[in-house]
Formats: sequence, C-alpha cells, structure tokens
Amino acid sequence: MRLTQREQSDVAAVAKAVLPAGSRVSLFGSRLDDSRRGGDVDLWIELAGNPTAAEMVRFRGRLTAGLYQRWGERRIDMVMSLLGQPDARPVVQAARRNSIELACA
Repeated sequence: MRLTQREQSDVAAVAKAVLPAGSRVSLFGSRLDDSRRGGDVDLWIELAGNPTAAEMVRFRGRLTAGLYQRWGERRIDMVMSLLGQPDARPVVQAARRNSIELACA
C-alpha cells in the first residue's frame, strides 16, 4: 500500500471527526500496488445510517477539507455508498473486491 503510516492515521482521524459513527473508509485503486508510482488517492466511504444526498455532499466536503488541511491539496477521489446496502455500480464492486480498510468512524 502506498500510503504512509501517518497518511493512514490522518484518514482515520479525519473520518472519526466528520463521518457518522460506524462508517468505514477503505483505500482502493492504484495506491494498493506498491510497484506503481504516483496516482490519486481513491477512497471508498461506506456511510452508516441513512444520510440524505445533501448530508452525503457535506460529509464528502468535510472529509476532503480535513485531508487537505493535513496533506495540502492532493488528488483524492471518493466513492460513497451506504454501509450494508447493495450497490451495483462497477466502481463500488471493484472497491468491494480489492480494498484495504483504513478507518472505522
């Protein structure tokens, strides 16, 4: 995995501060491959509860802002889904197959 221990801790700290309790954040995509270089940080956020679309936008904004404060501006892609709910989007299916959990809020 190409995130430092500090970066992983940053994700966990920000997630716990801004996401609903029980939500999970996982890393997927190119940053899982140690042999590659560069690339954005792909995060899969599984939100606990039943947030509205407006709340999901706020969670995404707060998580992004918190990570920018710690890391500076970086390319961060976030995919959100509801914890325990089916989601047939290909990107969510790919994250389910190959991701590493970084945080549980």
